[in-house]
Amino acid sequence: MPMSRLLVCALAALMLAVAASSRPAAAAPQDGRGPAASEPAEPATGSAEAEAGESETESAVERQQADIEELERRIEVLAEEIERLRSGEREIEVTVDEARAMGLAPSAAAAYGIEQGVSIAGYGEMLYENYASERTSQFDYLRAILYAGYRFNDKFIFNSEIEVEHAKEIFVEFAYVDWLARDNFGVRAGMLLVPMGLVNEFHEPNVFLGAERPVTEQSIIPSTWRENGAGVYGSAGDMVSYRAYVVNGLNGSAFSSSGVRGGRQKGGKAKADNMAVTGRVDVAPTPGVFFGGSFYVGGSGQGDIEVDGVNYGVRTSIFDVHGQAQVRGFDIRGLYARASLDDTAELNLVLGLTGANGVAETMRGGYLQFGYDVLSQVPAAAGVGLTPYIRYEMVDTQAAVAAGFARNPSKDNTYTTFGVELKPISNIAVKVDYMWVANDAGGGTDQFNVNVGYAF
Repeated sequence: MPMSRLLVCALAALMLAVAASSRPAAAAPQDGRGPAASEPAEPATGSAEAEAGESETESAVERQQADIEELERRIEVLAEEIERLRSGEREIEVTVDEARAMGLAPSAAAAYGIEQGVSIAGYGEMLYENYASERTSQFDYLRAILYAGYRFNDKFIFNSEIEVEHAKEIFVEFAYVDWLARDNFGVRAGMLLVPMGLVNEFHEPNVFLGAERPVTEQSIIPSTWRENGAGVYGSAGDMVSYRAYVVNGLNGSAFSSSGVRGGRQKGGKAKADNMAVTGRVDVAPTPGVFFGGSFYVGGSGQGDIEVDGVNYGVRTSIFDVHGQAQVRGFDIRGLYARASLDDTAELNLVLGLTGANGVAETMRGGYLQFGYDVLSQVPAAAGVGLTPYIRYEMVDTQAAVAAGFARNPSKDNTYTTFGVELKPISNIAVKVDYMWVANDAGGGTDQFNVNVGYAF
């Protein structure tokens, strides 16, 4: 039996013994057979003193009874704790900030909240999109996720996220083994989430505002982005956290004028002629507030981009700076990301892309988002959240192109999203918003969105 269980049981036994010893002794018999029968009655003149003594006795009995009731309450609490320990429920508290420092959304950290054994958690979301054009409206069960983990002991953990997308496509979002070398340092290997941006690692629908993820974190940081590799993570004190991994590079043959999203290899027989390094550092000066930056640098040619007998590596560099503050009902987030690519002329030649359809040398995007939970300071709301929000975003996937290529004005877009999020409980979110899209080509399509998501 673990030491914590022995301690709880010992405390329970001790309190039971104290409670038993605290009960007042029964009154002596008054039938003439005991010593009380032979004691003479007090003189009438001592009646006042007798009444005072009786009052003090009654007060002492009441105090003892109150003590006994409090002891019984504590014993019940301890009994519940013993039952919880026996049932295998979580014994290790993992706060939201601690989960984030490990690169995990709250539900994804389930495996870290038990001493040993299997953990199950998950999330899901569905999305309705109505377009202000002839484009057909769409209702999609976006994701149904199952987190499955196993804690072997206090040093080794397996954790995974299995995803069903669009009600039919099955993917592994991440699957890795953690070695918890120390309290503030670990080693991780397997399929890893690239530690960039505000959404890629923290993408549960009740964690971010908006019916859809920000466009910057789809085109410039291609969330959800995962690759095979290994690395380290940890923290320095309570304020600084970091992650650094070596992973397989992107597949540049799948890049387009819309960004690098198509180059994700998703862990399946990933080409690895070119590897990459990625990492991030965050500073959290106070609970609910953090800011930092992240990077990714690696080749994307994968041996496929060859011109005149020369093989080009298509070096791809992405960085971002980000910040988030969730304090007293306010939810403020901001991010700027930039991607730079080498050898794009050769890449476009091999891919047969010309004119305004080429892969760009530079891509960039950023957003600022503000929300406020109008019920956060209302005690009667009992944990219900109602958060209007607005997000302003600019994304240009052809910010700069190689000589001989042209920029497409439809790739430089501004998005303004206004909506509201309802959380009847913290694990369920209903989000409704409208997004206005504008570009110099005059081809932006506005849309109305409804999202229902959950996490457990």
